[in-house]
Amino acid sequence: MATIHKLHPDNPQPRTIAQIVAALRDGAIMLYPTDTVYAIGCDLMSKSGIESVRKLKQMSNDKPLTFLCSSLSNISEYAIVSNANYRTMKSLVPGPFTFILPATKLVPKLVLNPKRKTTGIRVPDHGVSQTLIEALGNPIISTSANQSKANLDDEDFMPQPKNGKQSNVCELPKIELFDRFYKLVDLIIDDGSDRTYEVSTILDLTDDLHPQILRQGLGKFELS
Repeated sequence: MATIHKLHPDNPQPRTIAQIVAALRDGAIMLYPTDTVYAIGCDLMSKSGIESVRKLKQMSNDKPLTFLCSSLSNISEYAIVSNANYRTMKSLVPGPFTFILPATKLVPKLVLNPKRKTTGIRVPDHGVSQTLIEALGNPIISTSANQSKANLDDEDFMPQPKNGKQSNVCELPKIELFDRFYKLVDLIIDDGSDRTYEVSTILDLTDDLHPQILRQGLGKFELS
């Protein structure tokens, strides 16, 4: 059963953050808030944690996992960022954007798209997420907490269409979400805020001269 940690949204308690970080380093997986949807996460460098996340989400190893970094400079450690992509991303972080980029050797193979060697990375505009990343010293895996048999291959899974129309909204109340995952994760992080429902916008930047919007979400971006 999960340990529930309540954190102040703007000034997370250092002692509680230290307890969460210690658990993550030992392979724990958590349900936690971001600036988009609630996510399932673990330490990017924890093989057992990643395997637990994949098992929980019923994801095969050929499905890539998105992770959260603390800043644009932090992204450059884990992805190859060209000058053109740097200019594109600079005005978008932190915020609700997932960037698909070529990965560096620091990204564990268990996280990558095995065919393309690319990865999805976000810099959240969220105090608790940022504090956890910085205290851990590593990025944090971030895959949507929506339980579905659909292809859950990134932090911001697009819900199934309703009445033939695509929706960007994940309509599951926070209390029900906590109850659903109480016996499935090791930690539940509650910052006291209402749950965020909008998904991120996904930008494919693997061709730095021709970025593509793979999904329009909360982040607003227009191709030039």
